[in-house]
Amino acid sequence: QVQLVESGGGLVQPGESLRLSCAASGDIFSIQAMGWYRQAPGKQRELVAVITADGGTNYAGSLKGRFTVSRDNTKSTVYLQMDNLKPEDTAVYYCSFRILPYNDYAPRDYWGQGTQVTVSS
Repeated sequence: QVQLVESGGGLVQPGESLRLSCAASGDIFSIQAMGWYRQAPGKQRELVAVITADGGTNYAGSLKGRFTVSRDNTKSTVYLQMDNLKPEDTAVYYCSFRILPYNDYAPRDYWGQGTQVTVSS
């Protein structure tokens, strides 16, 4: 089995920063892409950022420059540094990894449990 555990959410004021983490554990042969998504109340889940195995990144256009995704392959962990947070960034943030498990032939997408980020004065 594979598990993803997120941490780092919370309540912050506009302009402040937060750093989210998501660590994978279990029967992992290899990790391909790692990503962050978010879902605000009443809205669909949307891509925030993705980082590939070789470090290539892709961001939602409106977030580039404020958000930075990074990964530590030795820890099977992805991070999301969020700076200059705005009230419209309020959402549940989910990590997602594309993982090839041991004893499997194709990679699968796994999701974290979600962590609440609230930006409010």
